Amino acid sequence: MKNSQVLLASAAVLFAATITPGLLSSASAQEESETAMSDDPYLWLEEIEGEKALDWVEAQNARSLAILEGDERFEPMKAEALAILNSDERIQTAALRGDHAYNFWQDDANKRGLWRRMPAADYLAGSRDWDVILDIDALAEEEGENWVYSGTDCLAPDYERCIITLSRGGSDAAVRREFDIAAKSFVEDGFMLEEAKASTAWIDRDTMLSGMDLGEGTMTESGYARTVRLWKRGEAIADAPVIFEGETSDVGVFPWTDHAGDKIWAGIVRAVTFYESEYYLMDDDGALVQLPLPPKASMVGVTGGQFIISLKQDWDHQGATYPTGALVAMDPETYEVTSLFEPTERQALDGISAADGVVYAELLDNIKGKVLKFTPGTDGWVQETIALPQTGVVSVASVNESKGDLLVYFESPLTPETLYHVAADSLDPETLASSPAFFNAEGMVTRQYEATSTDGAKIPYFVTAKESVLENGPAPTVQYGYGGFQVSILPTYSGVTGKLWLERDGVYVIANIRGGGEFGPKWHQAGLKGNRQIIYDDFFAVSEDLAARGISAPDHLGILGGSNGGLLTGVSMVQRPDLYNAIGIGVPLLDMLRYDKLLAGASWVGEYGDPDIAEERPFLEQISPYQNLATDADYPVPFIFTSTKDDRVHPGHARKFGARLEEYGHPFLYFENTEGGHSASANREQSARRYALQYVYFLRQLKDAE
Repeated sequence: MKNSQVLLASAAVLFAATITPGLLSSASAQEESETAMSDDPYLWLEEIEGEKALDWVEAQNARSLAILEGDERFEPMKAEALAILNSDERIQTAALRGDHAYNFWQDDANKRGLWRRMPAADYLAGSRDWDVILDIDALAEEEGENWVYSGTDCLAPDYERCIITLSRGGSDAAVRREFDIAAKSFVEDGFMLEEAKASTAWIDRDTMLSGMDLGEGTMTESGYARTVRLWKRGEAIADAPVIFEGETSDVGVFPWTDHAGDKIWAGIVRAVTFYESEYYLMDDDGALVQLPLPPKASMVGVTGGQFIISLKQDWDHQGATYPTGALVAMDPETYEVTSLFEPTERQALDGISAADGVVYAELLDNIKGKVLKFTPGTDGWVQETIALPQTGVVSVASVNESKGDLLVYFESPLTPETLYHVAADSLDPETLASSPAFFNAEGMVTRQYEATSTDGAKIPYFVTAKESVLENGPAPTVQYGYGGFQVSILPTYSGVTGKLWLERDGVYVIANIRGGGEFGPKWHQAGLKGNRQIIYDDFFAVSEDLAARGISAPDHLGILGGSNGGLLTGVSMVQRPDLYNAIGIGVPLLDMLRYDKLLAGASWVGEYGDPDIAEERPFLEQISPYQNLATDADYPVPFIFTSTKDDRVHPGHARKFGARLEEYGHPFLYFENTEGGHSASANREQSARRYALQYVYFLRQLKDAE
């Protein structure tokens, strides 16, 4: 949704129980949870900045980096990665806002980055003569802060006043400050929020909606704002009146605004769970009216006076049924609904953008990308397809909210990105720029296969490698997966992976397992909560299929995942160590009996289940990697990496997992970056280091042992 920093919660299946047994069971599970806490000898590693914990981290870093950075391949690989990440030949993409194009740029000379702009007409004509608005490196030096740029929220339609978000070291908690683009300076005594997981949405130049941490009672158990305030210029945020208040058990309450046409739309989204939300519209008198949307739906924007809704569940409304995965428009006065698109079983809308008078949707059709264009007409909505290349990945980079034109990428694992501009009144893309080939793809191929999971479902996966490597397999192979939160993992171009891995005769695999969004909400919902084992079975089925085809074999097969994908690889390690010889576990969840007590973990119970509910706890006990490590198992040596500054997934997960491996006498490698947030890196140099560590590890485990 335009001009908002909103968590648009999508669908989840909630556990339903009778009231009395549920209360008794929950209390029993709570007692089990408290007992588990008392039995955990490594709780001290959850003290993020605790002296003892950081001493442990320092020792593990020193031991592991001596091995990985001591490898003669590390420095050349780091240099290769950094050269790609900092290349001046990278596409200088932009966000189109009104009459200007905006760009954030990092390179070797500007490690923290430059925020800059130029007239949109000049950018589309090929100019790269940017006007620097804010130099983050200079700002950090001037203010003595470790600033990491985290984005902007600018006021339409002129976009001259913005809220700039700056985090210390890359964490989700950040400082928000008002900035005047024309003056190229922060506004003295302007809107400003101290470091927090806050949110803002402009109503007009002197008014905004904001959710903010103001101490006890103002935040949810998930660590997000529980209230939204109507904030006027010159007023302290603590004095701004509360216009909406959620429950502490909610994920959070977030403001939204949309400056569509001549009208300013504003309201609140209450994320009851990660997948169930309530949407409220502010009327002309300032009152909030709840919209009659199903809980598993996302409002993605406003166009032509219609609210654009993405459905994550079947919806019976006004005598009609709209299926899961559909895109609809709703009249905000009559609540009459019109269907724009209904996907087939192997289709999914993977990204939707609304501008004034037009809606664009990224369609996955058997994981091949298209961009659909919807415009309101006299006889209903008109659907058209943008004339982009076929059989690749397409992604909308920017939609000009006031003018309706867009920037869109096309790429594939062996085809570098090309950036196109599509005018608002056209279906024909104009090529703006193409990324250079950052690795030698001669003789390489990408192939799509299917594995059969335990329930008979067909699980697609993509394999990219030199054809000669595939013919002479089994070969060193990295299998990547995620499997959660309806996140689609697509076969995109990665110069770093190509240079560091494919050129060195490695095979790279992307597994489109359930839990993702490749085939829409149902593909995701099939693996929620206690059904989650099917996600892991899908992943194992791909691994076994790779062996059956002769592409790889357990001695040569490694896996990689981050965040929820780190949970995936952690589970894979404890459940099927026989399948792998390398396990990359990044910024992971690993203690599934305490995840909901750590940082933002409480917001994910809709995905994983609640360890304090007796009916849901046994499955979490069954899969939790930390609790299921065994003393006598034959595990491959894993590489665990995380960040001290990750305030989304607690670094204690990775630390405790490593400590237990150490206790049981199992070798492991560990690296914790002291900054970088959930991405595990705060700048491109840190990213290059992490990539080099990662691929040196895989080479040592999967190729050197040949």
